[in-house]
Amino acid sequence: MKKDIHPNLHPVVFVDVSCGEEFPTYSTLTSDETKEIDGVEHYVIKVEISSASHNFYTGRQILVDTAGRVERFRRRYAKAEQASK
Repeated sequence: MKKDIHPNLHPVVFVDVSCGEEFPTYSTLTSDETKEIDGVEHYVIKVEISSASHNFYTGRQILVDTAGRVERFRRRYAKAEQASK
């Protein structure tokens, strides 16, 4: 590896503000707020959504019922077609 071309990695903890879940890792991001985890100072990076709170990953995803919309469109189209005849 070439020297002095790669960004510095820092220990950080990503905190999901919606559920309080914490993900300690390394990143090039820094912040003014720090938190000590296992004797190591981590920069605290707050995120609004993560895998702990996203509907897709938690299984709380709502599926949209498009069958009702399609049926309603077909009924309106049929009425319009009859009116034009």
